[in-house]
Amino acid sequence: MAKLSRRQVLLATGAAAVVSLAGCGDDAPDKKDLDRNRAGAMEKYGIGDQFKATEPVTFSVLYNNHPNYPLKPEWLFWTELARRTNVKLDPVAVPLSDYEQKRGVLVGSGDAPLIIPKTYHPQESSYVSSGAILPVSDYLDLMPHFKDKIERWKLQPEMDTLRQEDGKFYLLPGLHEKPWQDYTLAVRTDVLEQLKIPSPTTWDEVYAMLKAMKAAHPDVIPFSDRFGKPNPAGNLLNMLALAHGLPGAGWNYQPTSWDAGAGKYVFTGASDGYRQVVEYLHKLVAEGLLDPETFTQTDDQARQKLASGKSFVISSNAQTLVNDYRPDIAKINPNARLGKILFPVGPAGPFNAASRLENGVMISSKARDGKNFVAMMQFVDWLWYSDAGQEFAKWGVEGTTYTRDASGKRALAPDVNVIGLNPKGTKHLQKDFGFYNGVFAYGGKLDLVQSFFSPEELEFQKELNARQAAPWVTPPPAPLSDEEREQTTLWATALKDHVTQNTLKFALGQRPLSEWDAYVSELKGKNAQAYIDLVNKAYERYRKSHG
Repeated sequence: MAKLSRRQVLLATGAAAVVSLAGCGDDAPDKKDLDRNRAGAMEKYGIGDQFKATEPVTFSVLYNNHPNYPLKPEWLFWTELARRTNVKLDPVAVPLSDYEQKRGVLVGSGDAPLIIPKTYHPQESSYVSSGAILPVSDYLDLMPHFKDKIERWKLQPEMDTLRQEDGKFYLLPGLHEKPWQDYTLAVRTDVLEQLKIPSPTTWDEVYAMLKAMKAAHPDVIPFSDRFGKPNPAGNLLNMLALAHGLPGAGWNYQPTSWDAGAGKYVFTGASDGYRQVVEYLHKLVAEGLLDPETFTQTDDQARQKLASGKSFVISSNAQTLVNDYRPDIAKINPNARLGKILFPVGPAGPFNAASRLENGVMISSKARDGKNFVAMMQFVDWLWYSDAGQEFAKWGVEGTTYTRDASGKRALAPDVNVIGLNPKGTKHLQKDFGFYNGVFAYGGKLDLVQSFFSPEELEFQKELNARQAAPWVTPPPAPLSDEEREQTTLWATALKDHVTQNTLKFALGQRPLSEWDAYVSELKGKNAQAYIDLVNKAYERYRKSHG
């Protein structure tokens, strides 16, 4: 099966039915059916309760082993989690580089751990028809914190995009109170000041800025980007797509987009918006403003160019700005200054195109027959979705890894550092304690999500959150049947490869833009139109059934 993109939500696997989160359809299991699966479960477990199993239990979990903080059995995270919950987690560690492939093998063979985190929708869709993963929407009555956040934060429309044709969803996503757009461009602010250029707020102003930089520094290619592997210009393409009203491109490639004016889905790589994205990239490369190696170079190569003054602009998020770029530059040019600019506005308007859903957790179907199933769902609910569990996973243990003042504000303990917040700290929150770990710590209330943000990042997010949510983030449902999904999966790889290859050719001038129509015809020859027809058929089917 071909690997699909992270957020194909908008196309192939949208909602199949608007079903109440409380009951989740006529097929929701009777509570009596769970009488034999309640060992270790709390009899009364509700919002605000600390989950603690009534007897020691162990649950296996697939663990995405990040090279920046490799798993350690002695982490405080494991021992404190067991003390608070009476749960021991048995991690099946898989290297970050092999995580998706290994997860597919384990799930497909029936050998997957019970808890399967770090899954991006619609990756779960390929496991639905086999019955390998649980329709978690059937069991939300066991998860009061998850239900409460969806209802209080009005996340039902986003949740409906996860539903399969049977009206159920099979992934428990990370939930954010507010959208969080982290990625944008980092720019040498000292160069802007020298040239008396204001910080750009639109992509047209980014172009004008780059032109001015090039005029003042003819030997410099001002923009040389990272995140080019495995998807060429992965982040840059995605940002440009979002600014043009598309759901994603590059590392967030999504084959179809909702055209509100036409009332139907269109193929993203053949759309007018995508053509404008390609034309913009071509203009930057042709005028010597964007490094052609952006599409193929490693992250380290891009960082070296920025640090040495061979470039002035690069893709960034809050952590890479603090952890990578500023230390790199300080070693060579201590007078240089670098900062994130506000996410540039494009033709689609000043929207915040971030989603409030994040990667999430699948549950192996074999967990349902286990005697500790109810306890496991209560545990998942507490750790990933309760305020207390989310704070624990991120900050750790009060008095050891952090302190709290009289007003309730948290601060890292004097000897603990993370993302440069406490550079004198001799211990690292992630590496030495296991907290702020991407397997367990994501989502939550705005205060928690932003609790590690620097003042400049808080200002960045404040300005971005003042924007309206982009309407294309939550498109109408178009759930595919198993047969349709199998068919589109067969077409998906060849189509994505053709889009990627020709995006690169158009941007680099290896193929003239006058051949755009020919390129669109080539996509049709690779079943792009048949793909779109199936998605629009699914959309109409849903609309007629559910209004």
